[in-house]
Amino acid sequence: MRVLIAEDEMDLNTILNMKLTDAGYSVDSCYDGKEAILYLKSADYDLVLLDINMPGADGFAVLDSLRKAGKKTPVLFLTARDSISDRVRGLDAGANDYLVKPFSLEELMARIRVLTRTAHGSSDNVLTAADLTLDIASHEVRRAGVLIELSAKEYQLLQYLLYNKGIVLSREKIENHIWNFDYEGGTNVVDVYISYLRKKIDGNHSQKLIRTVRGVGYVLREE
Repeated sequence: MRVLIAEDEMDLNTILNMKLTDAGYSVDSCYDGKEAILYLKSADYDLVLLDINMPGADGFAVLDSLRKAGKKTPVLFLTARDSISDRVRGLDAGANDYLVKPFSLEELMARIRVLTRTAHGSSDNVLTAADLTLDIASHEVRRAGVLIELSAKEYQLLQYLLYNKGIVLSREKIENHIWNFDYEGGTNVVDVYISYLRKKIDGNHSQKLIRTVRGVGYVLREE
């Protein structure tokens, strides 16, 4: 999933970026509110980690801009403000969750999993399609009970397909969700990774889950 980190504390921003990248997320990051607003206008994110006290525009202004644009992207506020009134203001402004600094990175990752699965209508950490399972918490992928080793990008792609099971996704939409602004690869990157994923997921199985919709894109279907 693609995440935006808007946090002006450079050390914390770097730590969060490394943690999320290591966990298989595609990450963009910035250090002020005005830049965050530009990022959010330029791409669709699955989650925003948003500091409240930032230069340029504070977190409330960034959130207001996002919601006025009609986007329901989950937002998790990161802030040193720990009063009840500040928490209420943040949640009433349209934030989905609120985490007070300093916080545990493991708690942050758990909250991120909750927010992303809730946004996609999933009730737990295990995504399924036929005999395929993907465990968001452990990052284990299995087909017919057999563990499948995936690269970080293959895992992200499969997770995105599973979250959108039965929905045809264009190449552009897939690329925008899986790769960040720093990506400088080829134009056929989605086709390449779909090919990698098919070999590992469908392989010799008679039931093929990843389908091509000619002229449109790809879809993961059980039937």
